[in-house]
Amino acid sequence: MDDMVLRPDRELDCKGLLCPMPIIKVSKEVKTMQVGQILKMVATDPGSIPDMDAWAKETGNELLDARQDGKTYTFYVKRKR
Repeated sequence: MDDMVLRPDRELDCKGLLCPMPIIKVSKEVKTMQVGQILKMVATDPGSIPDMDAWAKETGNELLDARQDGKTYTFYVKRKR
């Protein structure tokens, strides 16, 4: 998917942060959003890939897309509840 299809309501820059900080920041941000809103998070920690997948399953939120561009990882999360 591209940015034209996924229009995030909010963006979170977690570049340079190591586990578990990107997940902590995503959790806090999503809690401030309304159900159905989309958060775009950008990270540089390779561990964020399995972390975001596990976080989404654990919290019931939806990981819409995860992609890698060089050493940058971009995630789109939809608040489900």
